[in-house]
Amino acid sequence: MAIVALDAEDRVALVRQWRLPAGGTLLEIPAGGLDLGPDGSKEDPDLAAPRELEEETGLRAATWRKLGVFYTAPGFTDELMHLYVATDLTAADPDGRLGPDDDERLVLSWLPWRDAVRAAESGIIRDAKSMIGLFWLARLRAEGGA
Repeated sequence: MAIVALDAEDRVALVRQWRLPAGGTLLEIPAGGLDLGPDGSKEDPDLAAPRELEEETGLRAATWRKLGVFYTAPGFTDELMHLYVATDLTAADPDGRLGPDDDERLVLSWLPWRDAVRAAESGIIRDAKSMIGLFWLARLRAEGGA
């Protein structure tokens, strides 16, 4: 799942992360996979999204809205991406905070939402889930929502 997290100043939380297949560091919206249960079933994305936001950014959100679901690359994977907007952000308690996975090296960055959309339009933000999330946010804002 992927999360467009907006703070009270209308900034989008983004993470910088090394991506081996891309051969470099990408600027992305927070995202993560669904854990598998003991029976092999996938975790509920509505429960996974808050966990992933906290692990990747150290933030918690009081308000969640599911925007939609899309296949990331149906030509070669069955990955179904669940996209959310998270608002009313607060910092997680440092003593009880969920942290990133051991193999993740994430750097939290903030951009005003319009600058984040421009970064996607100009190619600074290049991954599909982030582009879709930011363009969806821009559409919502144009309609007076989110």
